[in-house]
Parts: sequence; structure tokens; C-alpha cells
Amino acid sequence: MRTVCFNGHPRLEHELRCRQCNEPFEIVPEGKFYDDMDKNFNYISRWVTLGEVRTPVVKINNDLSFKLDYFSPTYSYKDRGTRNLISYIASRRKELNIEMINEDSSGNAGSSIAAYGISAGFKTNIYVPSNANPAKLKQIESYGAHIIKVDGSRDHVQEEAEHAEGFYASHILNPEFRDGIRTLAYEIFLQGKMPDNIFVPISAGTLLSGLYSGLTHLYNSGEISKVPVIVGVQPENISPVCSFINGEKYDPDNNLSSIADALVAKRPVLMNKMIKIMKNGNRCISVSENEIITARKDLALKGFYAEYSSATVFAAYKKSHFEGSSLLVLTGNGLKN
Repeated sequence: MRTVCFNGHPRLEHELRCRQCNEPFEIVPEGKFYDDMDKNFNYISRWVTLGEVRTPVVKINNDLSFKLDYFSPTYSYKDRGTRNLISYIASRRKELNIEMINEDSSGNAGSSIAAYGISAGFKTNIYVPSNANPAKLKQIESYGAHIIKVDGSRDHVQEEAEHAEGFYASHILNPEFRDGIRTLAYEIFLQGKMPDNIFVPISAGTLLSGLYSGLTHLYNSGEISKVPVIVGVQPENISPVCSFINGEKYDPDNNLSSIADALVAKRPVLMNKMIKIMKNGNRCISVSENEIITARKDLALKGFYAEYSSATVFAAYKKSHFEGSSLLVLTGNGLKN
């Protein structure tokens, strides 16, 4: 494994941003792929688990499948990254003298960090926007985490969490979180024939970058002959990546919100990384609020109860024309709304 910033500079200690260029870091997997997935993360010596399973893939027809990634302990894909990050922190707890961890999140990541953090024995603080989804706050509180509401933008919430006393367990900046999402690519590979296209919602960039890393590792290991096209999906109201890629006008200072409340990063920290991934043969589609609402209803009528943010991928699939088979990752359970 190599840990380097997005410009290739090595990580010296445990810093979250490169001291030369201020870019975040990423873990680059090297060597062969192991079917025993934990062996692909050789920097972790103690695994913290809440009974994760390989989430189901349901085939709808020859061209369409859903991966139900909300079959996770806290009902969202974020558990993939959290399991990895909290396990890494727990493995180095004494070395780094960590007893209290802080995270900033609008909902799903906060719930995930709270659950795994308490399981590992950490005191956990979750910093949230003052207008965060009340249902998601209740889930966070149920795990015993302390919630700190912050007025202002999403950036203000991050600043408060990052500079608070304790270890900043950011799901965005800690490369171990994003690296854990490699398991999504591995599972898709182990569960049958690789699809031609994989649809995922994107916001902060953790899901996109982790999936891309895992797919690239499989390709470099000779396990797959081509990398599927990743189709990133954003709500039209908050679409910094899709707007940039598709040459559309976008104002990051707009006052718009979205019913897809997990996809609200207007100035994502990982923007440069996401653009680089998108330009490497991938696609980005934005969907309207009405399209999201309709897609969620249509999913429910098929028996799949997803949150609005997850339904964006079905909305994008219905308005797109891609050759070959497509797999849509449903990232969060509908009960979260």
C-alpha cells in the first residue's frame, strides 16, 4: 500500500492534507487482489465489526440490476468506509492516544461513525448542520453519540469538528474511510459477471473514489479485462461535479436545497479527484427534484424502499441510454427519511 496525496506526494505522518499542496491523501492498493477481502487491507491489525454481510444484488432483467447496499448495519453504504476507518483507529489507539473522536455529517456518515465508534469504545461527537434531518439525528443519538448542532454552511460544520479536542475521524479527509469502500467493487466482482455500467450517487466523493480505486485494483490485478463505466449522479440543485463535466452553469453559492439530503456538498473537498475520475471515461448525470421523487415511488412499487438520495440513480438510469448491462447501487434505506 502507498499513501500519497492526489498530486503524488507521500504522507509523512497522520496529516489529513498534504503539506506541499494541501490536497487530501489516498491509499493506493498494490499487489494482487485477494478473495478474502480483509487481506486487501494489510495496514489494519484489529477489525471492528457489527456483522456486515455482502449486500445483495437483485437482477431485474438482463440489462438492469440493483445492489442493495442499505443491507448494512446502520442501513447505508457508509458502513464500508467506517468499518475500515474505525478499525484503523482502534488498531493504533494506544500509539495515537485516541479516546474521543469527532465527525461532521449531515446524517448517514454520522450514524455510521457513532455506531462503530461506540462499539470500539470511543467517546463520539457528531457535528451536524442545524437543519439536519431529524430522523437521522435520532439514529445518531440512539448509538450514544453526542450531537453538536452548528449554524451556517456545511463548511462551518467541518471546521468546528476538525478543530475540536479529540481525533478528527472525518469520513471525507481520512483516506482509510474512502479506502474501505473498495469492498463495494470487490463484492460486485465476486457476485457474478461485471456490469458494463455502475450508477452511484455522488456528493462529497467518498463513494466514487473508493469504488474507482477498487475497480482499478481489480483491473491491475488481471481479475477483470475492462473497468465498468461509472455513472455519477447528482441532484440538479446541487450538482458541482456534473455541471463542470457537462459544461453547465452552476452557482455554488445558491440557496437551493434538495430532497436528496445526503447529496448536499456544494463545494466538495474531493472535487479535483472526482473530476479526474469522471474524465477517465466515466459519466455524470444530474436529475431534477421531480425525477427523484418519481424514481423513489417507482422503486417502492418494485419492492425496494430507498431513501431519496439513493433513488437518484434510478432517476438517472430512466433518462439515460447506455449500452450493455447496468448495476444501480442503492446506498441508503428509505426508513432514513
